Amino acid sequence: MATIRPISDLRNSANDISDFCRQTREPVYITRNGGGDMVVLSVEEYERQQGLIDLYGKLAVAESEIAAGALGEDFLDFAQQMRERVHGRL
Repeated sequence: MATIRPISDLRNSANDISDFCRQTREPVYITRNGGGDMVVLSVEEYERQQGLIDLYGKLAVAESEIAAGALGEDFLDFAQQMRERVHGRL
């Protein structure tokens, strides 16, 4: 269930809202004059969501490249090459 609080709580209970966001990794929806106004998130959750958006964008580009006929590289071969570069030949 969404956590909804009036805008006055930002002034009166900012630390509580901050603690809630960090502990639960959930947003707090702030209302103003009875309607939605803003959303408060922890920095960590915001950065995680931005990272996912970036990843989804890159996946969309890769899918369109494949649909257009681009040749890819086999994942298992690529993963083995990366392991060898990081850890040396096993």
